[in-house]
Amino acid sequence: MKRIATVVALAALAGVGMTNTARAQLVMQMGNNWNLELSGNVNAFYVEQWGPTAGAAVNGSAVANGAGLSANIRTGLLPADINFAAKGHEGNLDIGVFFGFYPQVQNGPGVDGGVGNGHDQFGAQIDMRQVFLTVGNASWGQIEVGRDLGLWQRQNILNDATLFGVGATGGNVGAGGTTLGRIGFGYIYPNFESQITYSTPAGKPLHWLIGVFQPSEVGASSANGTVAAGDAYPYVPYPRLESELTWTGGTTHKVLLWVNGSWEHARSAPVGDSTSLSVDAGGLGAGGKFDVGALSIVGSGYWGRAVGTKLQFLPISTDLNGSPRSSYGYIGQLTWKVGPKVSLVGSYGESFMDGTNFDKTADAGYPNLLKYNSLGVGGFVYQWTKSVKYVIEYGYDAAANTSGGKDISNSLSTGFMLFF
Repeated sequence: MKRIATVVALAALAGVGMTNTARAQLVMQMGNNWNLELSGNVNAFYVEQWGPTAGAAVNGSAVANGAGLSANIRTGLLPADINFAAKGHEGNLDIGVFFGFYPQVQNGPGVDGGVGNGHDQFGAQIDMRQVFLTVGNASWGQIEVGRDLGLWQRQNILNDATLFGVGATGGNVGAGGTTLGRIGFGYIYPNFESQITYSTPAGKPLHWLIGVFQPSEVGASSANGTVAAGDAYPYVPYPRLESELTWTGGTTHKVLLWVNGSWEHARSAPVGDSTSLSVDAGGLGAGGKFDVGALSIVGSGYWGRAVGTKLQFLPISTDLNGSPRSSYGYIGQLTWKVGPKVSLVGSYGESFMDGTNFDKTADAGYPNLLKYNSLGVGGFVYQWTKSVKYVIEYGYDAAANTSGGKDISNSLSTGFMLFF
């Protein structure tokens, strides 16, 4: 199976997002049994966001604090993309390469120092998040080598309807890059990592992937947001392991079930240093998608240790002593296809952080530690043509700390997406 996936391309090419998304790939036949494929998308949304001009201090919040009323014309959760794939057959092997380029439409940092709201394009982001090769055949499967989307919580994000919208903005004022969607509000972003991954042959109900990944430093932020000596784990002597198992079935009613996992060992000092501390970080994810007539129902969840709540392993994954914090989250989502071209979407999700025993006895900012991020989203999607979507979306997101303080934000967005 060709695991072409960005949070952009996978959802569209593999058809795992909302229904009726089309990509009219341009395929050029070349010599020596090679094909060159070109595909991509452009999307842009007008986003109006409002919320308290001054909110609570929540360390680990995924909600913009003190943004007030703001406007932005920007990329949604999916960046725009243009992808080049070359596929061939040599001997008994199917081989291929993939290059993906992912810009956003809003400006980068301007001369005024703003990010996204700058008045020029200096530093506007072009993200080349995918570069990989594949080798395999129909009898034994495929090996992929390069940079691609991770496996842990991959299906959790790919079956999230905010892929075709905005979700949480992560800060509408001066926002560079994409929005958050539900990242931090029901799952942790799997990220695009260099990897060597094996997958079983495509086309069967049960499909398994397992890979070794470039390991990452496990985050070094204390409960009050400052970095303390000794609580970082920057040394990673072994690769990270990730795996995903999916099952698809049904005829009139379609079912997709999945489970995925991740494990990594990190140290505070090189191997052999007697003062070194160590941590085992990782987690489990699971979920299902059920298509029954005009309804599509999605539910997913995760649990992790020393992984944070938004981006894997970053800031609040450990306490002041370097002890791992646990986190977990879930999503519930319903899509109703009202007519041939119209769909209504509603979803709700939360991500939680558990403080350690040290957190609960220390005065070092624990009252400001994240308790949860939550997001409710309602959306209207009009499939204008096979390739063009028109989307209207409302989002309400909140973040609370352990002492009861809360940040709240609302957003209303509308925009177009075109896949080719």
